[in-house]
Amino acid sequence: MLKIGSYELPSKIIMAPMAGCTDLPFRLIARSHGAKLCFFEMVDCNSITYGAKKRVRTILKTIEDDSPISAQLLGRDPSKMLEGAQEILKIAPNIAFLDINAACPAKKVIKKKAGAYLLKDETELYAIIKKISAHLPIPVTVKLRIGYDKNDPAKIAAIAHKCEASGASAIFVHGRTQAKGYSGPIDHASIKAIKDAVTIPVFGSGNIFSALQAKKMLDETGCDGILVARGALGNPWIFEEIEGYLAGGQTHTPPSWSSRKSVLKKHIIAIEKFKDHGPRGNVGHMRKAVYWYLKGLPLAAKTREKVSLVKSYDKMLQLVDDL
Repeated sequence: MLKIGSYELPSKIIMAPMAGCTDLPFRLIARSHGAKLCFFEMVDCNSITYGAKKRVRTILKTIEDDSPISAQLLGRDPSKMLEGAQEILKIAPNIAFLDINAACPAKKVIKKKAGAYLLKDETELYAIIKKISAHLPIPVTVKLRIGYDKNDPAKIAAIAHKCEASGASAIFVHGRTQAKGYSGPIDHASIKAIKDAVTIPVFGSGNIFSALQAKKMLDETGCDGILVARGALGNPWIFEEIEGYLAGGQTHTPPSWSSRKSVLKKHIIAIEKFKDHGPRGNVGHMRKAVYWYLKGLPLAAKTREKVSLVKSYDKMLQLVDDL
């Protein structure tokens, strides 16, 4: 059985943290379609240390059915990161493990010298891992990219090895550099180099939009598991699709529009039930969800125009019913 530290994973397929996406409604829908282990949205340690604890509590909102779950923390100062990690455990004491984000490529994050910038500032990354892993009662993991501005399998393998030596219990790795963001091919060779350099579990990430791509990631990298991120947007079936295919080559029939519509309505209902951003804010989240489920379908652009004009929960449900 695959373990991260002492924690036994229920599956090798994990739902990745995505800021602005993987909230409680999203996770509940994903779990109903096979996601066994999920992440909260990423938490910025500055949100905790500078007093935005209400926002952090909103991000870490959960219920009994939303389990098992893990958290991811962003920042660069080891002491503030530890403070943030300890605050997360106060709010969500049952998380399986805590992940350190050294992978986010967003410009606003890089400007703060956090996320993937830590690949340029390795000593700070190792200090963060050492500090948090020495004081937390749960395993600590780290999310990497394969490099900052260029592919260098030997260098990222050395960084991964030092992350393990610093106390990391697992490594999640996105197969692109920071410079590539979310475009271009995934470098399976660099992920394999990381896997070969460490003894802890390694999870591959990037461009997993189908069971075939999940299988390719596992086969070509030798990694222990995978993270599913954007492939789950409007497509919660991807988790059961991958599980079925890996278990015995079971092919997945794309859901009919009536099935998609039924799940979309459940997603909208969950947003109304669990989000507390006020009527206008909640409708904004509903619009985003509808756009996800419409992607790739005929007349999606024309339908998005209609969705953008809806201003209430009841009318949003009615619009989906009428599609």
